[in-house]
Amino acid sequence: MAIHKVLYTAKVHTAGGRDGGSAKSEDGNLDLELSLPGSKHAGVNPEQLFAAGWSACFLGALAIAAAKQKITLPANRSVDAEIDLGTGEGGFLLAARLSVNLPGIASEDGERLIEAAHQTCPYSKAVRGNIEVAVSLA
Repeated sequence: MAIHKVLYTAKVHTAGGRDGGSAKSEDGNLDLELSLPGSKHAGVNPEQLFAAGWSACFLGALAIAAAKQKITLPANRSVDAEIDLGTGEGGFLLAARLSVNLPGIASEDGERLIEAAHQTCPYSKAVRGNIEVAVSLA
């Protein structure tokens, strides 16, 4: 799939990699030290950044799905994202689990919203067929 109209371009400069490196966005809103998963060094790791980005985007996709289905989302909605880094055939691999919290929403409505969001979220589309993904209603 090709983009027909670019809506936004994130620009981030990363130096040094995941072990003691840093990442800074062009606008300065993101300015992070990087570290290896489980490291005692200060900083975040790429898997944490991926989990944060995907879960935030998924919440946006849920809002779009809810508007289309005329369902009011609870203000305290949330997504708990878990990103696994491991090894398998082909070397290093990722796997993901998204647990979607929709307090007060009937489970059948929640499941429908989650499925619609998973079909439209750009992060979900990017990984579809490439990594193991489980998305569920909490």
